[in-house]
Amino acid sequence: MDSDLFDPYEKLIEIEILGQRVKVPENNRLLRCFQYLSMQTISYGDFCWNGDCTNCQIWFHTEGQTEAQDRPALSCRMQVTEGIVITRMSHCVKLEGINK
Repeated sequence: MDSDLFDPYEKLIEIEILGQRVKVPENNRLLRCFQYLSMQTISYGDFCWNGDCTNCQIWFHTEGQTEAQDRPALSCRMQVTEGIVITRMSHCVKLEGINK
């Protein structure tokens, strides 16, 4: 994996995406974490990487909250945090082994 692609990280943290627990690099934007999980589909996906297109939108809540408390966010702008629970994603976000 190209280390220049990701912001510096020392460890992987656990998050949940559509009911599946995965480990992603800390200190990175969520869209970069998606790229870590599915290099091909995200690298060649239709994303602007700066918040203009909204193709990377997700709906999430934190551990201890329910899906009724979901909030929308753009994964290109959101810093990953341990324990985040992603319940829905834009149809443009395709992750190998998760929703593709």
